[in-house]
Amino acid sequence: MTVRFADVSVGTALPSQTFPLERADLVRYAGASGDFNPIHWDERTAKAVGLPDIIAHGMLTMAVAVRVVTDWVGDPGAVLDYKVRFSKPVVIAADEPTPLEVSGVVRAVDPSDQTAEIQLTASVPGHATVLTKARVRVRLAS
Repeated sequence: MTVRFADVSVGTALPSQTFPLERADLVRYAGASGDFNPIHWDERTAKAVGLPDIIAHGMLTMAVAVRVVTDWVGDPGAVLDYKVRFSKPVVIAADEPTPLEVSGVVRAVDPSDQTAEIQLTASVPGHATVLTKARVRVRLAS
C-alpha cells in the first residue's frame, strides 16, 4: 500500500493493530541486539529488581509499535524521524502472549516536503499506555 500526500490530512487515522509479544520474541531480540539483560528473560532477576515479571526491551517495543506506520505508508524507508518516551514497561507473561495495541493519527502535514507527523498510542489492554509522546515523521508519495 502506498499512501499519497494528497490523500492525507490532519486527523487521518491509521489502521490500528495488535501485536502479540511472547517470551520467545524477547530471546530473538536479545540475540539480534546483543542486549542480554536478565530482566528480559529471567523472572527471578526481574522480580528481584522490583518488576512484576520479565519485560520487553524498550527498543523492541518501539520497533513493534512503528510497524503501524510502516505498514500504512508501505515503505519503512519513508520514516524520517521517530521519537518516543517510555512510560511503562511491557510485562510479558509466561503463559500467554501479551497484546501490544497500537494506533496512530496524523497530527501535522507539511506540503513543502510532503511529510506527515504521526502520533502513536501504544498500550497493553487493562494495564497502561507504554509509550508517550510517540511521534513519527514520514515522507509520503506524490
